Amino acid sequence: MALVELLMPKMGESIMEATVLSWMKKEGDTIEQDESILEVATDKVDTEVPSTHAGVLKEILAKDGEVVEVGKPIAIIATEGDEEEPVTTPVAEPVAVTNDHSTSEPVVSNGQAKSNGAAHSSEPVPGRFYSPLVKNIAKQEGIPMAELETVPGSGKEGRVTKKDILSYLEHRSDTTPSPAPVQEEVAHPVVSGARRITGKVSVSINGGDEIIEMDRMRKMIAERMVDSKRTAPHVTSFVEADVTDIVFWRNRNKTIFKQREGGNLTFTPIFIESVVKAIKDYPMINVQVDGDKIIKKKDINIGMAVALPSGNLIVPVIRNADQLNLVGLANKVNDLAKRARDNKLTPEELTGGTFTISNVGSFGNVMGTPIIVQPQVGILALGAIVKKPSVIETPYGDTIGIRHKMFLSHSYDHRVVDGSLGGMVVRRVADYLEKFDMNSGI
Repeated sequence: MALVELLMPKMGESIMEATVLSWMKKEGDTIEQDESILEVATDKVDTEVPSTHAGVLKEILAKDGEVVEVGKPIAIIATEGDEEEPVTTPVAEPVAVTNDHSTSEPVVSNGQAKSNGAAHSSEPVPGRFYSPLVKNIAKQEGIPMAELETVPGSGKEGRVTKKDILSYLEHRSDTTPSPAPVQEEVAHPVVSGARRITGKVSVSINGGDEIIEMDRMRKMIAERMVDSKRTAPHVTSFVEADVTDIVFWRNRNKTIFKQREGGNLTFTPIFIESVVKAIKDYPMINVQVDGDKIIKKKDINIGMAVALPSGNLIVPVIRNADQLNLVGLANKVNDLAKRARDNKLTPEELTGGTFTISNVGSFGNVMGTPIIVQPQVGILALGAIVKKPSVIETPYGDTIGIRHKMFLSHSYDHRVVDGSLGGMVVRRVADYLEKFDMNSGI
């Protein structure tokens, strides 16, 4: 019988670790290859992990709630074979980081003495990767980046694990007073002369008030929205588009599409098609910022915000949207939206976006000021389609008629997108919508 280690799989770019939510199998259970055996959570999505081999789940190495680095073993599977020892790759990194305050010390990969977290490293380590969990702990405890860079790390390539920073904090509090915690954005700053004083706004709670704990996804959304506003100076440009022809075309073709494709023909794929065309005309909106460098993206990957039954928001990505026709976009939109609401998306489907749309019109809103999904530099909000009296130009003079109109709201990163480019992009999207070919087939 051979013993094979099941490793935490890679789940998208920039994903370095995942939290074990729950095991679907217990030790001793028989499992099939590609059968889902546990559910894990990253900072982007919850997903199921399939088994790489068929056999018996001999030992679970990562318990519920543990945070495990990508590539680290999470279970041992007994398969048919002659080997007796687990098939494993050389591992010189520490064991998986857990959510509990374990007293066992991590294994140090570089052969140095184990650190108890009390001492600083010999010199700062600038540019080191820090997981969202470590950065969040540092922010809550008031540890500035300059100090965080001196914390000894026992993880891969000297990374600071949760255990490292908790151990450091325990000894730090014994010897030095903790700085005041870093405050979040303040809604009501107090101005005293030339000095701006900020602080947390106190919240009064009455007897009849209900206190609702944020779920994990809402906490991540909140953190990302605040980070995006801090990172990018947001500017929003607005354009009103006449989409009467699109409304009539959709009404004429939605039944045919439903019968042939089995899904609904919504306005979203038409909007995405126009956005893609505008991006091709203005490729500098399809960029990302890396320090003082601008990364011009080759692929056009459109993220679309989807509201979940829980009230949270998720943004699946249509990769290479410029390579899909209208029917292909419609089917992709329907598929991603359905699986998003059923929590069936894979981590890869939530990464790699280069521009995002958000259909605020589905909630009856005529316009909005959306927040950019980092590291993108633009996001377009699509307002509700509303009938309005409008001036219509004819060969015989102007007249008043009823038209279907909607507002497009384009928020963009003013660090690299000036008002001229941001305004021209949204105007071009409106132009493509207004020039929609009524004779287009499906």
